[in-house]
Amino acid sequence: MYRKFKQYFEISPKEFRGMMVFVVLLIICFAFPFVCEKLDEQPLTISIQTLAPKIIEIDKFKAKSSFYQDKQGEVGAINAAQLFNFNPNNLSVSDWMKLGLTLKQANSIKNYEAKGGKFKSKADVKKMYAISDSKFEELATYIQIPMEGSSATSVNQPKASEFSANKKSTEFLLIDINTADSLKMMTVKGIGPAFASRIIKYRTRLGGFYAKTQIKEVYGIDSLKYEQISAQIYLSNISLKQININQCTFDDLKNFPYLSYKQMNVMINYRKQHGNFKSLDDLNKIAIFSPEIIQKISPYISF
Repeated sequence: MYRKFKQYFEISPKEFRGMMVFVVLLIICFAFPFVCEKLDEQPLTISIQTLAPKIIEIDKFKAKSSFYQDKQGEVGAINAAQLFNFNPNNLSVSDWMKLGLTLKQANSIKNYEAKGGKFKSKADVKKMYAISDSKFEELATYIQIPMEGSSATSVNQPKASEFSANKKSTEFLLIDINTADSLKMMTVKGIGPAFASRIIKYRTRLGGFYAKTQIKEVYGIDSLKYEQISAQIYLSNISLKQININQCTFDDLKNFPYLSYKQMNVMINYRKQHGNFKSLDDLNKIAIFSPEIIQKISPYISF
């Protein structure tokens, strides 16, 4: 009996060594987390020379990024740029921010001016640390610095012929939105380069405006924006570009904003099946054309 029992639990020297190795590995695995915890408690010492380049990189990243964390823990953001002609001398902080600079960058420029700094040329603006090279290239064409002895009025301020000095009785220089180019369009208070470009592109697609309210169809011009600019614009009596619906092809119609592709195809197919259109009444026979659509497109079509 004893021999059988001993036979089950007896181990060879080779098996014993293997067991010892296994026990050592278990001890190492068990002790490893405690060793790491102790190491983490040790103070980390890094030289200033090592940190300095990293700090500079972080500062550069903050200056270029759209968002940054200031000292008070508040989040500041770079405003979407609203470009306009400006004189960098004595330009307000809010106007600098409209041009796409952060509050921190704008204050840096104002501190430069407070110490007697003055911009005599575009090159002086480029030297400002607060303005990156890419930002300067964006602003360069809008910088207008008067020559010595000329009027010191900031170029982004309204001219006397355009606006009254009395804010209560402001008089705007009316702009014809049917003929104005992008530069004239931007003299309207509330219209920047982006809006000017959109208005002209939409006017081209339409063939001209026949009502001021049509400008509300331009992307981004809501009721509030329209109220802001409506008193500054008017329409001249121009000949609208018309489309002959008895001769037009799909390519002639595809850029016209008042018709969907489906309506264009139906119009052309109806003409092929029933002959030329003679009047607006013929369009009423097409179910897909509502009276509102027909009234809307009527100034732009001919027979």
